[in-house]
Amino acid sequence: MISLNFKDGNRSITYLCAPSGERLYQPKKYKMKKIYSSLVLMFMAIVMVNAQVPKGMGKSDPDAKKVLDAVSAKFKSYKTVQAKFSLKVENAAGKNLGTKTGSVYMKGTKYRISVTGQEIFSDGSNVWTYDKASNEVTVSKLDPGANSITPQKLFTNFYDKDFLYKLNGDVKVNGKSMKEVELTPIDKTKAFHKVLVYVDNSSINTTKVFEKTGNRYTYSTSSLTANGNIADAMFVFDAKKYPGVEVVDLR
Repeated sequence: MISLNFKDGNRSITYLCAPSGERLYQPKKYKMKKIYSSLVLMFMAIVMVNAQVPKGMGKSDPDAKKVLDAVSAKFKSYKTVQAKFSLKVENAAGKNLGTKTGSVYMKGTKYRISVTGQEIFSDGSNVWTYDKASNEVTVSKLDPGANSITPQKLFTNFYDKDFLYKLNGDVKVNGKSMKEVELTPIDKTKAFHKVLVYVDNSSINTTKVFEKTGNRYTYSTSSLTANGNIADAMFVFDAKKYPGVEVVDLR
């Protein structure tokens, strides 16, 4: 899992995010104040569910679907992906609580995520989550079910069953013209009520998640390289490279 620590005044807030198939486990040096059962990767704090659109909720915008389908098709055409990203967290007053940067590698069903002090490895069957501060790694099985959360799913057809969506049009983001797609979760019990996705050349550039509490999360991709040569060993945790590491096997 990924622990994201931010300051809000005199408070220290820890967001603990569990990747697919991993049971929430509190390492010995963590004091957990808030848990998200999602992969913020990142990124986005979006929880995948197999929800069906209830009657009376309306329909999604066909133009928005065209944009999102193009993003999904482009990503699926890649054999490998290497990207750098940042995650900024703001409170309801707009105060910046902090920014984390990291990188992600993907190859087929395999992935590796690195953020400050932590790394996640997955070979498509197992997940290793390493915490540098405690020199501890937890190992779990990757859940192959439809509800599993992986970076790959966050770039493909996650929107079809989980959200209603509409195209807001072209907007300027950091001086560049991008298409803004607004997504509303079908499951109203979610902690967030709105997601804005900014698409540039059929690729997701920035995603903003709006929590019901007023907190906002902005995930931005600073670079993306497709179809590079990435060895399979990149996605497996090698204990030999981490002397004295404590292994907690949850499989």
